[in-house]
Amino acid sequence: MNDRSQPASLTEVFLVFLRLGCTSFGGPVAHLGYFHDECVQRRRWLDGAAYADLLALCQFLPGPASSQLVFALGRHRAGLAGALLASAAFILPSAILMLLFAGGLHRWGQHPDAGWLQGLKIAAVAVVAKAVWTMGRRLCPDLLRLALAAAAAAFVLLLATAWSQIAALLAGAAVGWIALQRAVVVATPASSPPRRSLFAGGGALLLWALLLFGLPLIPWSPDGAGAVFTGFYRAGSLVFGGGHVVLPMLREVVVPTGWTTDNVFLAGYGAAQAVPGPLFSFTACLGALLHAGPGGIVGGLWALFAIYLPAWLLIGGALPFWETLRALPALRAALAGANAAVVGILLAAFYQPVWLTAIHDWRDVALAVAAFLALHVWARPAWMVVIAAAVLGQLLLGS
Repeated sequence: MNDRSQPASLTEVFLVFLRLGCTSFGGPVAHLGYFHDECVQRRRWLDGAAYADLLALCQFLPGPASSQLVFALGRHRAGLAGALLASAAFILPSAILMLLFAGGLHRWGQHPDAGWLQGLKIAAVAVVAKAVWTMGRRLCPDLLRLALAAAAAAFVLLLATAWSQIAALLAGAAVGWIALQRAVVVATPASSPPRRSLFAGGGALLLWALLLFGLPLIPWSPDGAGAVFTGFYRAGSLVFGGGHVVLPMLREVVVPTGWTTDNVFLAGYGAAQAVPGPLFSFTACLGALLHAGPGGIVGGLWALFAIYLPAWLLIGGALPFWETLRALPALRAALAGANAAVVGILLAAFYQPVWLTAIHDWRDVALAVAAFLALHVWARPAWMVVIAAAVLGQLLLGS
């Protein structure tokens, strides 16, 4: 591994990822390019092969891949403190912007007929459509995985609960385990990590599992901070496939419970496309606007911590084991099957709630098609499309 031998200062790590958090527009895929340019090509903290290994792990795990990669890069460069500082620096700029948006939405714009709010919902239609198309081409390259995606979409739409999504993921993983081992490429294992690292990693993974299965057993108040934490922690623990897939998971946490409405949910999701940094910052907006938990700034930060904690525990716990796990064809095959199910879950979310909530007449369809073309065909940045959709919504669709 051709990385620099001199340790980085925590200040350097913090400033590098703070700048990335303020300038990384374009979503998770674009983030991976920014990180490669900064950490591999410019600063040479690690070589391309090591970067690819870390990226493979982050894509293997549930959670936001780009944010987990930030944690892994910070840990690689400056230990656990570097991992935490890098994560905070990358997440906070977008979280602050989403908290400001939540304040504005709370004060001025939650009326369902507000034109700019409708424009944001239509922008969400275009963004999710592009995500389904892009992920489908990458994660469903054969008929078996296309069938898995279609079955997962139908299953989730027929049984619209968070547990149906989990069942679809598990079923996809099981089919992949059985049928896709010949279709995946495996890597050669490296030397075993120190026993102390394995012990710490195992502890982190154990804590993740205890919280995932133990928190729902606690009799929280239905609208209290504990219930909010449990719901967001579960969503963060079970999101495979990147930031957009958090949409159906989070909706099942906050809309059926009455904590917020589809209008507010999709407006926040649309606005999240216009800010730099990770898409999971959307949860700061949600937490601030919920009719549950602390609410306000504290509620936003509480929800943000809850959804990121499983990602940090998983990446921190898995890093010591990755060199061994990545060489197992069965696990790679199971992940391939789960990823195909992810496409189906996102397709179901595109129909309900995204399409059904945002599209009501031909004007909505026209604006959604224009936004999709701007994103997918003309390659305009998402933030530009979102702002344009909000402005056009106010001009053309406002009451």
